[in-house]
Amino acid sequence: MTAASSATGRPTRLPRSARRKQLLAAAQDVFVAQGYHAAAMDDIAERAGVSKPVLYQHFPGKLELYLALLDTHCDAFAEKIRNAMSATSDNSERVKGAMHAYFDFVSHESEAFRLVFESDLRNDPAVRARVDRMERMSVEAVTETIMVDTGVSRARAEILAAGLCGAAQVAARFWLAGGREVSQEEAEQLMSSLAWRGIASFPLHPDH
Repeated sequence: MTAASSATGRPTRLPRSARRKQLLAAAQDVFVAQGYHAAAMDDIAERAGVSKPVLYQHFPGKLELYLALLDTHCDAFAEKIRNAMSATSDNSERVKGAMHAYFDFVSHESEAFRLVFESDLRNDPAVRARVDRMERMSVEAVTETIMVDTGVSRARAEILAAGLCGAAQVAARFWLAGGREVSQEEAEQLMSSLAWRGIASFPLHPDH
């Protein structure tokens, strides 16, 4: 009996939003384990404990499932970066918050980061557009903070922001692939110190 069955053994009719969430969770497990190209709608339906017709009622195809997952994770991640920038006026804490967002995303047990950063579908225009959008939103959040606090031009602030975000992503993935030989807390601190020493060298805006 699946989780979506009643005590009598009859299938329970979930609200549409709950069913969608269930199907997305199952799809994520399958995509992470098998990759997009090897995953099949049969696998996803079986993982969710539903029939294929039920799956197709919610998503017309495998790509739509994948894009829905990307929308969820990309938007949530960009929001974490924005929150890290707005949560405090202490710039060193902002840097720590940004690093934490990347390491936390990469280290999460769901391994959702693989759908975003390591997808075997990265060359698909719709997938690429979503990942690019997430990266732009993340860089933009950091850019605005750098501009306000240092007075450098937008073009210069964007380069600094892209460098910080890129370093955080690469370092977090390297740390995970290397078997977490140092704790996540220490890894975040190391990267925060590195980034802060660079960012802090830029003079504060005269108004600060």
